Amino acid sequence: MNPPADSGALIERIDVSCYTVPTETPESDGTLAWEKTTLVLVEATAGGTIGLGYSYADVATGKLVESLLADVVQGMNAFDVAGAHASMVHKIRNLGRPGIVSMAISAVDNALWDLKAKLLGVSLLNLLGAVHERAIIYGSGGFTSYSMNKLQEQLGNWAREGIKMVKMKIGRDPVADLGRVRSAREAIGPKVDLFVDANGAYSRKQALAQAEQFAEAGVRWFEEPVSSDDLEGLRLLRDRAPAGMNIAAGEYGYNACYFRRMLAAGAVDVLQADATRCGGVSGFLQAAALCQAFELPFSFHCAPALHAALACAVPAFWVGEYFFDHARIEQMFFEGAPQPVDGALVPDRSRLGFGLEFKRADAERFSV
Repeated sequence: MNPPADSGALIERIDVSCYTVPTETPESDGTLAWEKTTLVLVEATAGGTIGLGYSYADVATGKLVESLLADVVQGMNAFDVAGAHASMVHKIRNLGRPGIVSMAISAVDNALWDLKAKLLGVSLLNLLGAVHERAIIYGSGGFTSYSMNKLQEQLGNWAREGIKMVKMKIGRDPVADLGRVRSAREAIGPKVDLFVDANGAYSRKQALAQAEQFAEAGVRWFEEPVSSDDLEGLRLLRDRAPAGMNIAAGEYGYNACYFRRMLAAGAVDVLQADATRCGGVSGFLQAAALCQAFELPFSFHCAPALHAALACAVPAFWVGEYFFDHARIEQMFFEGAPQPVDGALVPDRSRLGFGLEFKRADAERFSV
């Protein structure tokens, strides 16, 4: 039987484990190449119940949780997630907030929200309250390392499965990008929206020139045409890009101040946030509230199994990223990871917390 909310269930322990999974094939985008992905799993225990959360990061993130953050939250009331979050942020003051530190906080915060919902005997979506019944997604992959045939196959399959929006990577070879974009359009047909993501690979003038040509292929979303640190450049692209082409960024946001600066600069048409980076569920809800205040659409970045319920709980949500690598890992590691139905993820509100059950035996061979 779950304890009542006033019972003061204390957080007894924080356990951390890390798993590195090779990619299906070598992958790259406009500015980075990789062959593996690491998931850092945090399990928080209170009242005989275990909550789980995670981040896609590096094993160093797990070490930080073990060496610093675990002691901060152990002994706290499991229902006081806001207090635990504030205590973690206070503890890391001298380490700096961006990067590994925020990803570590995110993994713990996610686990604590999952734990709280489970202690209350409800799904996370029921705990937060739904605005949407389903989270519309776009299929995301189309890596620059893919052959043209592989690119068309992946994006075309998503279109045939009923996903109405797909995204591909660009920027590795600007001269070849237009041909790749045209091939993608050919594979998905005229009724599926095409998104592109340069991961900050272009200069301002280069991005403007590319945007004009991409518009001819019906590109609706241009993500990080220039570095997300170049707010003036993003604003320039937003003001001058063809009508109907949204400028998107925000995935590298680690706290609310980052998102506020981006929104105040008028740098984006769509704000992205990632609950595995921006401080977990707590930080994601802060970013969503800011987006609502600026009356702009909101999108989640990667980790679809983690974000499905969160997206349904925020009014400003428009569309989220069904990222190939993460969707693959989450299906491998978690019972209950949602799969697309008619282009959307539908949280199972009968399952407690995030609705995920860790398949430890299946994940063990990837343990590091």
